[in-house]
Amino acid sequence: MDTEASRDRVPTVPGTGRPVPEADPALVERWRSGGGELVDLLAQVREGYGGVAAFRLGPARTVLVTDPQAVQHVLARQPDLYVKRSHRARLLIGDGVLSATGAAWKRQRRLLQSQFTGTGMRRYEQRITEAARTTAARWDGYARRGQTFDVGQEMRRFALDTIWRALTGHPLDDGTERELAAVAAVAAVLPTLPADAADAHDAVAADLARIDAVARHAIDTARGGAAGPHGPGLLDVLVQAAAERPQYTDRLIRDELVTLLVAGHETTATTLTWLYLLLDRFPAAREEALAAGDAGSAQRRQALQALVHETLRLYPSAWILPRHATADDAPAGYAVEAGTDLLVCPYLTHRDPELWPDPERFDPRRFLVPDDRPGHPGAYFPFGMGPRACLGLQFALRESTVLLEHLLPAHTVTFRATPAKTAYGITVRPDGPAPATLTPSPAGR
Repeated sequence: MDTEASRDRVPTVPGTGRPVPEADPALVERWRSGGGELVDLLAQVREGYGGVAAFRLGPARTVLVTDPQAVQHVLARQPDLYVKRSHRARLLIGDGVLSATGAAWKRQRRLLQSQFTGTGMRRYEQRITEAARTTAARWDGYARRGQTFDVGQEMRRFALDTIWRALTGHPLDDGTERELAAVAAVAAVLPTLPADAADAHDAVAADLARIDAVARHAIDTARGGAAGPHGPGLLDVLVQAAAERPQYTDRLIRDELVTLLVAGHETTATTLTWLYLLLDRFPAAREEALAAGDAGSAQRRQALQALVHETLRLYPSAWILPRHATADDAPAGYAVEAGTDLLVCPYLTHRDPELWPDPERFDPRRFLVPDDRPGHPGAYFPFGMGPRACLGLQFALRESTVLLEHLLPAHTVTFRATPAKTAYGITVRPDGPAPATLTPSPAGR
């Protein structure tokens, strides 16, 4: 969290803000009758009523927040006033750090935070590199055989292998990979499950049982001291915590393990899949990145990171961030009453033409030339911001860049078909397969 945010924790005096503009109910009814996605309604509200605007899907108002100043206020400057109430993935991740609140969240985040910065990140360098090399070798085989493969499936396989090595110290084996397909299966159907908790659990009980079995085996292995070839992993940190802190029951360790699996592979895999789909539409971006410097150079790495950042601008890891106001306040000068639900939407902030000229264009140069992107921190927040920003930000950026260092110069990807739709669930993802073939690049670039 930035120092400016930490200095500004005093709530605005209630009643001093101007009224939040409210969308015409007819707009909501037209959207409802048209059967569109929620994002379609939010885009119309933002376009018609501004960066802080209200709408009603029922008797209570919901406030949409896309204005950068209001975003920073809600997520970073006043996070204690705007809280999470219930995470949509709780059925899957239980009481893991993503869904935890209050003192439990602070305790869990403090334990994990050191693992993703400084020394903690250096511990994962070799594991990330080995996972990237494994994927690169597999792609070389596809190219030699002229084999068609699914890019999305490959990215999930790489990201799952990477986080599994980080968690356990072991590479991902085929059996574990098959069982952990249940994680993606549950995550994909969460938005469509019944509202009743028991009915929702019953609908995915078989997949949850598979996930629990993998988690139990991994925990027992870590507890037995069987370190992998890369040494102990994050799971060992959780098991050691259980010896000193009674809160870390086997159930909580399971929840943290599954949380890290979900957050550590689904979002990265989706970002990398979108990146290759975008390069298919904007092939010059690949050539510009590879021309930026020699393999292994700082210039090449910076250019590859820009590809990732621009992909995240268009398809942020969390496309919507629900919050609940616990007290009267006035983000960006708008009066928000205690008890109001808010939707902070990076997906729309990142596509605001007043912030990002020609926002639908894929242009990684925005992240290479400082003046080509907005300076306000609330204008770009693909991993959230403030104290609840994603713990694995640096891990995700590092593994994505390392994989691109191995894959992008070696092959040109040709898609046989591309997904026609976008699915807006926990993540925003391509809705369908992305079959492709590979053409080796001359001399591996």
